[in-house]
Amino acid sequence: MTQMGAPGSGLSRREFVAATGTTGIVATAGCASAPINGGSDEPAATDGRPAQQDLPTTSPPQVVNADEQGNQVTLRSVPSRHDVHPGESMGGPVELPQVWAWQADDREPSVPGPIIRTTEGEDIEVTLDNTDGMRPHTVHFHAVEKTWENDGVPTTTGITVPAGESHTYDIPANVPGTHVYHCHYQTHRHIDMGMYGIFRVDPEGYEPADKEYFMTLKDWDSRLNRQFAGEDVTYNVRNRRPDVFTINGKAAPHTLHPEQGSPVLVEQGDTVRIHFANNGYMDHPMHLHNHRFQVVAKDGGTIPEAARHDRDITSIPPASRHTIEFEADADPGIYLIHCHKVKHVMNGQTYPGGMLTGIVYEEAMDTEIFAQLMEYAGYEG
Repeated sequence: MTQMGAPGSGLSRREFVAATGTTGIVATAGCASAPINGGSDEPAATDGRPAQQDLPTTSPPQVVNADEQGNQVTLRSVPSRHDVHPGESMGGPVELPQVWAWQADDREPSVPGPIIRTTEGEDIEVTLDNTDGMRPHTVHFHAVEKTWENDGVPTTTGITVPAGESHTYDIPANVPGTHVYHCHYQTHRHIDMGMYGIFRVDPEGYEPADKEYFMTLKDWDSRLNRQFAGEDVTYNVRNRRPDVFTINGKAAPHTLHPEQGSPVLVEQGDTVRIHFANNGYMDHPMHLHNHRFQVVAKDGGTIPEAARHDRDITSIPPASRHTIEFEADADPGIYLIHCHKVKHVMNGQTYPGGMLTGIVYEEAMDTEIFAQLMEYAGYEG
């Protein structure tokens, strides 16, 4: 069953199509993307890398339930092209011409990487298959308590996975909560090339909300991606200048695309849980319009009820994770979720764009304004 909305437990395609009624949703033209202008501290190498036209295009991140596949996951790094916002509306097109996408098992490569989900006590084996790779990598999992050699840091463990080899990490599911994982080899480049994702450990007896979603925040300096795509640009990590801002790898309005983006699709009365993870290098104060929420967990730890309070914004620092909960009890409509640093909600010089998505009530899907937003997002219903 195809799920609509951010990765998690949204509406099915049938429910979504039924809710959109007969308003008529038309796709914007899928024009070829042009990269954002932007910079390299070393020349772009072409040693054996596939030509840009041969690169696969990334897919949206999927939830990988490790419990359902024998507690084993295989990850690969796949050079890919990443369409941040492929349409021409609202400052588009926006493209990262080369990323290093994570691929789980036989799924499509994605940026961010797959959401690897397991249950407390169900330890997993994660194999980094670099046999077809072109450079060394590792995998580092935050928060969980593991043995030294499974930490994924080459400098302190002595373990790197070179091109042409593979390595299996034993990752215990002993710290419930929402965590992150990423490559820890030349971290300053490899995360910025897309090698990051969410690791979710459900506690024993976990009770999901009516709607549950995962959202990964990321700031990008597209000069690095353009450098590895062979463009003549100058990039220096000590002079990093982010110019692309994404939720689950997409910028608004493509974030509102119900299949490729991350809208929060709700029905009146739903309890909604969103797991935010910041895999970038900047703080992002995330604001919900017209909904008060509580932060119920942070960085793999549950916040006691006595310490919670209603709010409409939470600032998420690099590598941090905030889980929020709210009731979908507002006047049914369409409400924004966005970073409140206004320059992060732009595509180039165009506002709005960037790190912005929305809460969309089922009752509002059969409206002209929703159809117009879907046109901006590039969705064809």
